[in-house]
Amino acid sequence: MSLIQILLCLFLPPVAVALRAGVGLQLIINIVLCFVFWLPAVIHAFWVSSKGGPEPI
Repeated sequence: MSLIQILLCLFLPPVAVALRAGVGLQLIINIVLCFVFWLPAVIHAFWVSSKGGPEPI
């Protein structure tokens, strides 16, 4: 993970998830987690960002 991606995970978790996984279920989950509390959204963003697989262009 790059420094920019780590900073996005910390400060703007939905943006980090959207850039990594696109618009879909993971983004919706992260937005709901942001409304519940910030820390679960950050953990989820790190999890989505660290998953294996190709990064979208």
